[in-house]
Amino acid sequence: MRHDPAAASLVVMLRGLRMYGMAQATADLIEQGAPAFGAAIPILSQLLKAELAEREVRSIAYQTKTARFPAYKDLSGFSFADTQVN
Repeated sequence: MRHDPAAASLVVMLRGLRMYGMAQATADLIEQGAPAFGAAIPILSQLLKAELAEREVRSIAYQTKTARFPAYKDLSGFSFADTQVN
């Protein structure tokens, strides 16, 4: 099978997620040139991107909780008219 950047990115994402067994199996399927696997690459890529994003969100939430920051507040509820500073 010719070099496919999308397939290679799957292996990189799997290793980034510490799924080394899956990364090895994916590399083996890429070498075999399985047509069913080739058709599944876009779906697998989207799933891995979603997993990476979800892990990042959970990590940030955990770090924020661990740091014991106060509750998140934005400026939409702030009343500038009541402040003394111009």
